[in-house]
Amino acid sequence: MAIVNQFDKRSGKTYVYESVSYWDKEKQQPRARRKLIGKRDPQTGEIVPTDGRGKRRLEKLDVDQVAKPGPVPITIMNRRFYGGTYLLDEIGKTLGLTEDLKRCFPSTHKQILSIAYYLILESDSPLFRFEKWSTLHKHPYDKDIPSQRSSELFAGISEEQRSQFMKLQERRRSDDEYWAYDTTSLSSYSQTLRQVQYGQNKEDDKLPQINLALVFGEQSGLPFYYRKLAGNIPDVSTVKNLLADFRALGFDKVKLVMDRGFYSQTNINGLFKERLKFIVAVQTGVSWVREAIDTVYDTHRSFENLDEQHELYAQTVLTTWNYRQERPYKKDVIAETRRVYLHVFFNPEKYVEDETSFDRKLISMRREILSDKRVPEHERFYEKYFEVKDTPVRGVQVVVKDEIVRKTKRYYGYFALLSNEKMDAMTALQFYRNKDIVEKAFGNLKDRLNLRRLLVSSEKSLDGKLFVGFIALIYLAYIKKRMHEAGMFRDYTMQTLLDQLDVIECFENPGNDLRVGEILSKQRLIYDALGINSPA
Repeated sequence: MAIVNQFDKRSGKTYVYESVSYWDKEKQQPRARRKLIGKRDPQTGEIVPTDGRGKRRLEKLDVDQVAKPGPVPITIMNRRFYGGTYLLDEIGKTLGLTEDLKRCFPSTHKQILSIAYYLILESDSPLFRFEKWSTLHKHPYDKDIPSQRSSELFAGISEEQRSQFMKLQERRRSDDEYWAYDTTSLSSYSQTLRQVQYGQNKEDDKLPQINLALVFGEQSGLPFYYRKLAGNIPDVSTVKNLLADFRALGFDKVKLVMDRGFYSQTNINGLFKERLKFIVAVQTGVSWVREAIDTVYDTHRSFENLDEQHELYAQTVLTTWNYRQERPYKKDVIAETRRVYLHVFFNPEKYVEDETSFDRKLISMRREILSDKRVPEHERFYEKYFEVKDTPVRGVQVVVKDEIVRKTKRYYGYFALLSNEKMDAMTALQFYRNKDIVEKAFGNLKDRLNLRRLLVSSEKSLDGKLFVGFIALIYLAYIKKRMHEAGMFRDYTMQTLLDQLDVIECFENPGNDLRVGEILSKQRLIYDALGINSPA
């Protein structure tokens, strides 16, 4: 038996059917009988019976009823693990997660939270083992969520609900923080999902993939926006839709930090058009960047520009950006200059590494020519860097083109950041390096939340599972940030820390308040370090 949602374009309503599969002996094939039981309320997501039919069946559906105010009375005597889920309960209150989810998902927020808790606390376990975990732990939903029910839950999470949740979370962030933006690839075994495509897999996986974009607040260390992309879309092509999403969600005063994979003239023009602040890494091979570096090249590596802490030479060059905006409705083009800051850095260690690597390549290529073992793919390199002479007396002579080699090595060790907000070079670098919170979050998504290789077979289930994984990621990001600030990674990994708390028990007796078991002093210290009061 399954619950089927069917959208009627004429009426704009979603009808809910009970579908029962059976074997047709005459036609020798599986068939299904459908029975209308109601329609889906677009605001609450609940099933509303139509014409009184299906009410008895509706009572059997495991859909949350509106809870009465006040604590839920204990009806069953029980003893379960509580320390880990209590921690997540309190984090949810602190970050406003529980409140925002309840507002966006009034009938299913407890199921969403329980699955997110399971993904966090049981990182190596597949979702079909939820039943065992549920019987041993106290959690928001407090009941089992079978595989079929979880699939229905994922499929029932709408785009409107996800957008509303991200709007609410964004309002809880600082107005003046930079947002780190990046993408990753998630491999998939499915052959039916439309956005699963072969592309540039960032882990060299041979499977097709989807791409996932994430935005993190650098001060809060928390994510609040994500978007699923087709697997064959390059990073540089995602910024246009990112900006469109920001407009649709009502995000203003945006400050973005992005790596050089997102740099292009179109993207920078788009950021200027939306009046957004940005820090973007740029390749030193771009002609205007080299021209700007040349203006400070002779003085850049002086002691006044050395940052001893980072062992880098740093300097900011004020320059201009040639801004262009096409206006189809007026059939003209705005062309003007905008002030930008190019932050130039020189890393002596990187220069030595790059120079040594290139010199070794020159030696190897010259050896190929002299041994008459030329490789066709290397012919352009031979022609660019060597002058080859073949004389009857001296034989083959290979001379390096010194001037070309010097030009190639000129910008070794350099890297640059582009911003349109005035700041010194090291401040810009600090903002940019904080972007690694996104890369570490991708690791949490793939490893701890079992999203490295997706097994879902429908678009809606995929969207819902990614959303629940995103909710779990917010909790993990908070815990990681607090652990880092308290220096706890010297003594714990995230899993060992959660395991230390997960063994704390609670006791439930009808007619009595919830009672918590013994809490060790080191467990209290963990709660304190994470900014959470110990359970009473």
